[in-house]
Amino acid sequence: MKKGQIREGIVMDVKFPNKGNVKLMPASADAEAKSSMKENGTEERSCIQAEEKEEICTVKNVLPGQHLSLMITKVRKGKGEGKVLQVLEPSPDEIQAPCPHFGNCGGCTYLALPYEKQLGLKEKQVKELLDSVLFRQEQPWEFEPIKASPVQFGYRNKMEFSFGDEVKDGPLALGMHKRGSFYDIVSVKDCRIVDEDYSQILQGTLAYFTEEKAPFFHRLTHVGYLRHLLVRKASHTGEILIALVTTTQEERDLAPFRDMLLALPLQGKIAGILHIENDSVADVVKSDRTSVLYGQDYFYEELLGLKFKVSVFSFFQTNSYGAEVLYQTAREYIGNLDKEDCVVYDLYSGTGTIAQLMAPVAKKVIGVEIVEEAVEAAKKNAMLNGLDNCEFIAGDVLKVLDEIEEKPDFIILDPPRDGIHPRALQKIIKYGVDRMVYISCKPTSLARDLEVLLGNGYVVEKAVAVDQFPWTGNVETVVLLSKGEVDSKKIRVEFSLEDMDMSEFQDGATYTQIKDYVLEHSGLKVSNLYISQIKRKCGIEVGKNYNLPKSEDSRQPQCPPEKEKAIREAFKYFGMI
Repeated sequence: MKKGQIREGIVMDVKFPNKGNVKLMPASADAEAKSSMKENGTEERSCIQAEEKEEICTVKNVLPGQHLSLMITKVRKGKGEGKVLQVLEPSPDEIQAPCPHFGNCGGCTYLALPYEKQLGLKEKQVKELLDSVLFRQEQPWEFEPIKASPVQFGYRNKMEFSFGDEVKDGPLALGMHKRGSFYDIVSVKDCRIVDEDYSQILQGTLAYFTEEKAPFFHRLTHVGYLRHLLVRKASHTGEILIALVTTTQEERDLAPFRDMLLALPLQGKIAGILHIENDSVADVVKSDRTSVLYGQDYFYEELLGLKFKVSVFSFFQTNSYGAEVLYQTAREYIGNLDKEDCVVYDLYSGTGTIAQLMAPVAKKVIGVEIVEEAVEAAKKNAMLNGLDNCEFIAGDVLKVLDEIEEKPDFIILDPPRDGIHPRALQKIIKYGVDRMVYISCKPTSLARDLEVLLGNGYVVEKAVAVDQFPWTGNVETVVLLSKGEVDSKKIRVEFSLEDMDMSEFQDGATYTQIKDYVLEHSGLKVSNLYISQIKRKCGIEVGKNYNLPKSEDSRQPQCPPEKEKAIREAFKYFGMI
């Protein structure tokens, strides 16, 4: 296997998050062998390959059983990464995708799989990740069958559409990023994960600004007016919020745009139309200034008998019906709290949904959330639902835990995708509560945190995957943990230093974790080179010879100021500086 080679292979399995393991066919296979493979199917192909040295390549956006043509893009320590060139034969389970944008749009991953097969794949992915950690646990644990989303199509209650063009210098487009592209936009007028109202709003907005000849904001030149269109719709009440995001580089009368939206034949009711101004160079949706063009800047949604006030930037589960399944599951896992004066911590509480579900059976629930707007919303939601035993604190869990005087009897964890900060996790463990429920939107982060929890005396009683995001590679997981006994003699970890890049295990976070954090919080993509440069600036040790120039005369690109700032913020988050 060499970089740049064109090879064929069979997708053996797909790991979370959407990483297919492709068994490559021998590079020297003659035409007769290939012909035989094509005639006799996957099983014979696999047998022929088994006679040769096994070569595995990781490829994204594939399905188990597909026969692919691919290009090797990276080879390291015998492990390869590749890019799909062509699907030569479909997966035995593959169907015609019900969306015309599938494969071009970067949103959905599994639209070509029947929903039942997709559920089975996600369940298997989560189980394998948990098994990779829990094989050390002597106590038996239960992995329950995956729970499906009650609605598979038109389930999303929030979409962020981007303005741009489908090809360079092409006509205005409004939709989702093209798969594998940071710049190209696909106008997803027939998207299947939203209902018809979203399509009406998208098409009306695109037609309006095309007629107006309004320029979009170019991500390279930082010149232009149109940036994003945000649409939120309450699944239960049908109320809609629409927000147009622009720069301040032009002044336009948006009253005709507002009137166009109000005239659309929508099934739901528009609660508010907003104009958000954002001059940040990063491709993220945020507000420098917000104006209300019509109505109000919020609507109400209902979940499990509770009422929630939702603004345009409020954190709220994107699948309301799926969220009800998720929270009901968490409530079942929590069970009886065993004592009337029970104090519950809801860490990473968002807008306080779980906290409010627990309030009727607890003496007090304390929610901690770093996003101040979400905390304010949680307070208002608790008042709205007549709950007076909920306290919500704005701040980083790592710091806030040192300030709360009341100790918890039960802890609920629902962290962001990165999981729990290592130092915050140690503080959580020190409380020594008998039981905890961990809700995770990224099972790889969950597996990492579970390893720490197991090493500190906790055991997993049961776990279940909950599909909140049909047709995508994402899945939620709920885990019930209880306090066991630490026996270091029975914890054995085996690894080879030869197989590890030790530079990725230094100073609080891996390069991948830093890159993911920067992308999620600033919209910027940063390289390992830039991270290592800023590490040196901050006095953080970098692996020997890591990212050094190949010759003394080599000139390396220097990290731009806006990316340096974003990397430093990641370092602060992970406690590295």
